[in-house]
Amino acid sequence: MASPLPPDLARAVELARPRMGRLGSSVLFFQSIGSTNDVGLTLAASGDHEGAVIVADEQTAGRGRRGHVWFSPAQSGLYVSVVVSPARARTEPARATSLLTLATGVALAEGIEAVSGLRATLKWPNDVCIARQKLAGILAEASGTRPAGEAVVVGYGINLRSTAYPPELADRTTSIEAELGRHVDRDQIFVETLAALGRRYQDLLDGRFGAILDAWRDRAPSAIGAPVAWQTAQGEQSGITAGIDGGGALLVQVGRRTERVIAGELTWL
Repeated sequence: MASPLPPDLARAVELARPRMGRLGSSVLFFQSIGSTNDVGLTLAASGDHEGAVIVADEQTAGRGRRGHVWFSPAQSGLYVSVVVSPARARTEPARATSLLTLATGVALAEGIEAVSGLRATLKWPNDVCIARQKLAGILAEASGTRPAGEAVVVGYGINLRSTAYPPELADRTTSIEAELGRHVDRDQIFVETLAALGRRYQDLLDGRFGAILDAWRDRAPSAIGAPVAWQTAQGEQSGITAGIDGGGALLVQVGRRTERVIAGELTWL
C-alpha cells in the first residue's frame, strides 16, 4: 500500500507541478515495493491514468531490459515509474512510442544536470552515463490490456549515493554523489527529472521528434564510431556504430552495408 508523500518531497512536488505538464496527475510513494513498473502497469490496465507517477525508496524486484536485475537498495537511489500514452501523439503515434526511451534519456540527463551540474552522456538505447560508467537506466513497458500501444509505463532508476554494489556492477557503475563528492538533494533530482520528462513527453505528443533526436545525439558520443556486437538468428554480428535514424534505431556499419538495430542484446566492445 502506498504511503503519504514525505513532507519535503510533497512540498517539492507542489512547487514543481506547474512545470511537469501532463505528469504528476497523481504521485504514489512506497517505502519498499517489488517494482514501481508493476504498480504502473496495474494502474494503466485499470483505466486512464496518464501522468501517474510511482516513486519508491527501495525496490526488491527492480528490473532492467531483457530480464536484467536493477539493483535498487534503500536510500541509495531514485526509483520512479510514469504512466504515459505516446500513441496519443498528434502525428506519427508509432514513431512517438518508439522514441519514448530516447526522450526519457534526454530528460534524465537534463534534470540531473539542472540540479548537479553534471553533464551526463547517453548510450543507446537506455543508459545514462558519466565517463562510461552507468548512472541511470530506463525501462519502458507497454500495458498488454489497453488498446494497442496506448499506455506505456516508463521506469527509471538513478544512482544517487555510493553503495556496496554487487561485484559484477562495481567497476561499471557510478552515482551522482560519487561524481560530485558531496550530498545531492534527492527531492530536487526527482522533481527536475519529472519536469524535464514532462517537457520531452510533450515534444513527443506534438511531433517535435527532431528536437528529441538532436538532443539525444548531442549527448551520445558512442553512437558514432564505436565497435559493437549483437546476436541475430544467423549468429553474432559486429560492426561500427553510425548514428541513429529517425525512429531511434541504432545504425551499424557492417562491412559495406548498414544494419538497423532496433532490439536485442547489444555489447559495446
